[in-house]
Amino acid sequence: MAVIVWWLLTVVVVAFHSASAAVVESTWEVEYKYWWPDCKEGIVMAINGQFPGPTIDAVAGDTVIIHVVNKLSTEGVVIHWHGIRQKGTPWADGAAGVTQCPINPGETFTYKFIVDKAGTHFYHGHYGMQRSSGLYGMLIVRSPKERLIYDGEFNLLLSDWWHQSIHAQELALSSRPMRWIGEPQSLLINGRGQFNCSQAAYFNKEGEKDLCTFKENDQCAPQTLRVEPNRVYRLRIASTTALASLNLAVEGHQLVVVEADGNYVAPFTVNDIDVYSGETYSVLLKTNALPSKKYWISVGVRGREPKTPQALTVINYVDATESRPSHPPPVTPIWNDTDRSKSFSKKIFAAKGYPKPPEKSHDQLILLNTQNLYEDYTKWSINNVSLSVPVTPYLGSIRYGLKSAYDLKSPAKKLIMDNYDIMKPPPNPNTTKGSGIYNFAFGIVVDVILQNANVLKGVISEIHPWHIHGHDFWVLGYGEGKFKPGIDEKTFNLKNPPLRNTVVLYPFGWTAIRFVTDNPGVWFFHCHIEPHLHMGMGVVFVEGVDRIGKMEIPDEALGCGLTRKWLMNRGRP
Repeated sequence: MAVIVWWLLTVVVVAFHSASAAVVESTWEVEYKYWWPDCKEGIVMAINGQFPGPTIDAVAGDTVIIHVVNKLSTEGVVIHWHGIRQKGTPWADGAAGVTQCPINPGETFTYKFIVDKAGTHFYHGHYGMQRSSGLYGMLIVRSPKERLIYDGEFNLLLSDWWHQSIHAQELALSSRPMRWIGEPQSLLINGRGQFNCSQAAYFNKEGEKDLCTFKENDQCAPQTLRVEPNRVYRLRIASTTALASLNLAVEGHQLVVVEADGNYVAPFTVNDIDVYSGETYSVLLKTNALPSKKYWISVGVRGREPKTPQALTVINYVDATESRPSHPPPVTPIWNDTDRSKSFSKKIFAAKGYPKPPEKSHDQLILLNTQNLYEDYTKWSINNVSLSVPVTPYLGSIRYGLKSAYDLKSPAKKLIMDNYDIMKPPPNPNTTKGSGIYNFAFGIVVDVILQNANVLKGVISEIHPWHIHGHDFWVLGYGEGKFKPGIDEKTFNLKNPPLRNTVVLYPFGWTAIRFVTDNPGVWFFHCHIEPHLHMGMGVVFVEGVDRIGKMEIPDEALGCGLTRKWLMNRGRP
């Protein structure tokens, strides 16, 4: 495989945008449909009758135009283009309450933006918990000068699935006391899984699940990957899970990791790969196993005690004589082996030629992640503030100077944590709610230290994959226990840290990132676990306020709350 990926060692980062760039345009109707994602009937949020939604396939520099028609009867909708930085088009980011108003039932909103660099991305709903209902799909941006050599590619969109509706889930999480929604019933690969049966049941003991039998066009039937021997295939992997952290393995094959979150990385070889919610990867797989056999692809749960069976599909060599794989699927590594997970994360470095981070930062945030109570409602908080996104989008409030639309006081940049024991439940479980934002000048360097801690009860610290909108950031490092300012900065990797848009915060530890405020707009930064964000686990960054004040923002993005009133009264004496 070293011959295949030689070029990655000297890759140069280039953003492509030329006069020959194309336009990728489509109209999407979003509506609920009955579906059988895991061989049990449920309700999905479909796009043009498809679940998952259609794949967007573009080339770096192209303009993407998507006309989203909301055909839901009683609720709004938005779509976030996960991994697309939205340079110059922050209103197209698709974050309800942050960059736009929800699209009302029966109305159409047009997203128009440039995909400025190649990479593996995806899109998903970003209003309420609509991602959990299946509003997602792949977004592939190709390089016009791709130098990675391979013979074919497959998309693997990974998700988790509940039988309970998202409306019931939202109500349960917002109840007093909170009713936990439990673990997902199934894992899906490209929207397909199995709940009451198993493809590998012929290896099971008596009394376990029945062997799956599929009819033609069954919506839960796995999509087999048909390959030729002695070829190299690119697997584009994206996780849009609402809760589950995952591990993917291919029986009898190794994987060479070459891309993470749309950025090339120094290639390294693994037997399996951890994928957290919001992350994307490309791996190269060489089909050098026995071509007469079939091989499992297995996806299992990491980071939480697994109560959800593996998702399975099969690699089928074109000349395979086997009717089904002759060995059991790969066993998912034990769920709470965090040292193994950290070892994988620490193998990820930027490919040579990628820009190094600035040596010093101008500002630093230390964001303490805690589980708390607010008037007996269970919340997740950052520096003791549980985020409550306002009705009026921040982008419109700042553009038109509507200072009563959100809390003008910024949350604390850091808390005095000298006496805070992150290894124990908080001594004072109570928190506050707020809608304040962090305001940064344009063009400065900001460090963010994500600090994990114990939850309300027991000795538990959960995994949190954090995702930023509008940016990539450098992952400077990970650490155990409480971050020590002035000391732990000395351990930061400033030589070849990877550029990412999603990073994992491990239990009882910290993660450090650095980014440049070079994209005027208002940007969400939040835990990508859907219930956690629903319960307040996020912050909002605004950068370049003076430049936002000069932006031409489409009125239809801001037709709600105080911006709606402002636009209606515009020009009146």
